[in-house]
Amino acid sequence: MAAWDPAVLASIAASDDLKISPFREDGTTYGTPTWIWSVVVDDALYVRAYNGRRSRWYRAAMAQGAGRIHAAGRVIDVTFVDAAGEDDAAIDAAYRAKYADSPYLPPMVSARTREATVRIAPIA
Repeated sequence: MAAWDPAVLASIAASDDLKISPFREDGTTYGTPTWIWSVVVDDALYVRAYNGRRSRWYRAAMAQGAGRIHAAGRVIDVTFVDAAGEDDAAIDAAYRAKYADSPYLPPMVSARTREATVRIAPIA
């Protein structure tokens, strides 16, 4: 798995515009970009599915393992890895810090969304 360029990761971390597009079942067509919250923890980019593992984009990301994101003015080809249980406390803290003023925060740090945590990495 490739590492993020620190400048690119910092720009994604500072923005609130990430859209995720996992491949469709054919493995070549990108899905419709879906806006989603993102956080950075220890040089890794994470997202969570608001509706948990039932979320359409989450199921596609786990089935296909790749796609692209639109973030911080860039389009980046990426891989998706199931990160459930991967440093939940730090990821929760990052969500609380970045989205503290949102009424949607409590569900994003719930057991349902923790189970649908995804680590996103650029394709080298």
